[in-house]
Amino acid sequence: MDDVCFDIDKNGVVGFLGPNGAGKTTTMRIIAGALPYETGSVKVCGHEVKDAPLKIKSLIGYLPEQNPLYEEMYVKEYLLFIADVYKLGQYRNKIVDEMIDKVGLRAEFRKKIGQLSKGYRQRVGLAQALIHEPKVLILDEPTTGLDPNQLEEIRTLILELGKDRTVLLSTHIMQEVKALCNRVIIINKGKIAADFEDLSSIHSLNRDIFQVEVEFFKKPEAKDIENIPGVLKVNFLDETRLLIVASKDIRSDIFDFSVKQGNKILLMKLVEQEIEQVFRSLTAES
Repeated sequence: MDDVCFDIDKNGVVGFLGPNGAGKTTTMRIIAGALPYETGSVKVCGHEVKDAPLKIKSLIGYLPEQNPLYEEMYVKEYLLFIADVYKLGQYRNKIVDEMIDKVGLRAEFRKKIGQLSKGYRQRVGLAQALIHEPKVLILDEPTTGLDPNQLEEIRTLILELGKDRTVLLSTHIMQEVKALCNRVIIINKGKIAADFEDLSSIHSLNRDIFQVEVEFFKKPEAKDIENIPGVLKVNFLDETRLLIVASKDIRSDIFDFSVKQGNKILLMKLVEQEIEQVFRSLTAES
């Protein structure tokens, strides 16, 4: 890791993105107190992680990518065991029952964990991470391997959890980022490559590149569009609809072009950069 620095000071879901080997899991393990560090400072709710390991574990819920569960234990038995680890005392049974309902395990709680599907195992993992009501929830690839129905249910649950705590979410699924995250941090080769406080700021990442989508009444000639000053590339989306990449905002130039050509414009708009494009541009191998 190389001078990775970020602060999260409010509730919500923060996407923590990066290619394989970028340092996401290492960073999450360090924050959770599962991996020691020698230099730098890591604080959770004002507490230095290496100086207050037990306090940190009371503040954080952690679901690692490889969800470690005791497969021979029954779901409720396992959650009662976790409740005892956190010393929840006389309220342990009530808390476990509430958690079973919260994560949608009521239909499966009498089964052994080894009998559960991948989706339900993830729910058990979420339940153990949440059982002590942590202020910070760290989720490393929580939806990997889930079917579409399970994905939707887990995403809904994560959104709900982000209302009253901070959720740090690692994922490779860009649709998930757009659906869940208030903020996005991108890491590459052990360094912070970008930190977007909100997704609406992503389109301004490269202010020297403009993308304009245009639909003409009749198909124009690509070479005529390419001759417009500032045009870098022309992509036909269909017979009459184009995506034009330019070094400036060329909408007025396109309007003048259409008048000269006698070709009506049916649609014209600036196209903002998508998170997928930004991710690729920031993490591509040079």
